[in-house]
Amino acid sequence: MSQANWTSVTVFFFLGFSHYPKVEVIIFVLCLLMYLITLLGNTILISITILDSHLHTPMYFFLSNLSFLDIWYTSSALTPMLANFVSGKNTISFSGCASQMYFSLAMGSTECVLLSMMAYDRYVAICNPLRYSIIMNRRVCVQIAGSSWLTGCLTALVETGPVLQLSLCGKSIINHFTCEILALLKMACVDTSIVQLIMFVISILLLPLPMLLICVSYAFILSNILRISSVDGRSKAFSTCAAHLTVVVLFYGAALSMYLKPSAVNSQEIDKFMALIYAGLTPMLNPIIYSLRNKEVKMAVKKLLMRNPFSAILTSVPK
Repeated sequence: MSQANWTSVTVFFFLGFSHYPKVEVIIFVLCLLMYLITLLGNTILISITILDSHLHTPMYFFLSNLSFLDIWYTSSALTPMLANFVSGKNTISFSGCASQMYFSLAMGSTECVLLSMMAYDRYVAICNPLRYSIIMNRRVCVQIAGSSWLTGCLTALVETGPVLQLSLCGKSIINHFTCEILALLKMACVDTSIVQLIMFVISILLLPLPMLLICVSYAFILSNILRISSVDGRSKAFSTCAAHLTVVVLFYGAALSMYLKPSAVNSQEIDKFMALIYAGLTPMLNPIIYSLRNKEVKMAVKKLLMRNPFSAILTSVPK
């Protein structure tokens, strides 16, 4: 079997969903719809958060960060796949593959941290409302968002660097629709135990621990909700929490099933569909679940539609 270094490989070939020719077109259509809805929903949320001063709060600051993140995350994972399906080439260059692997890991890792910080923000807002503006001041919010981005980018660099040093076996065929790091590790000719150990440690830090923080935060939130005397208020709060937790379970569950499964389990085909969930489905659901169902956001959209769009943009520019 022939060996090659990453630097000697110029083009990679994706297998994608070629094993399922009957449903490949359906998968393409679903991915295209998810991508377009993700772009539209997250762009709307970012726009109204900037233009409406009533939404200049910590919650919407984090949500706009999440929306910006989801646009880049989905674009890095789905756009090349959609373009390859249309062109029929199913190829990617070495530099394109390395970039795609890094940005997908960076955006995914950042989202893991950011979702847990958003849960903490909701915990402070609901369980300690009188001190909320003091605890979650502007400086703290910027530090939390910045540390989330920094953590995601650094951990992705730590994971991507060693993989790019590995020798590859055989043809440059990736059994995936994207340059997924796990699929690339299966192409290595050398021992990958050190790389897998690095990935395991980072996965523990970015998946179970943030998810535990989210569960603890929502446990306190739910205990506070139970004290609400109004039945309608309690049911609305439960509905909101259930929707948030559904998205969290989808995102972390799909990632956990991929990155922390036993090494003996070989489920490459299942991994492709899991990747579609956390790279396509959850970024599409995030703006709908977290924001576009809120009365504040609906009111902001109505106000902006009633105003002259040019004056709305001009009034948002600081003097």
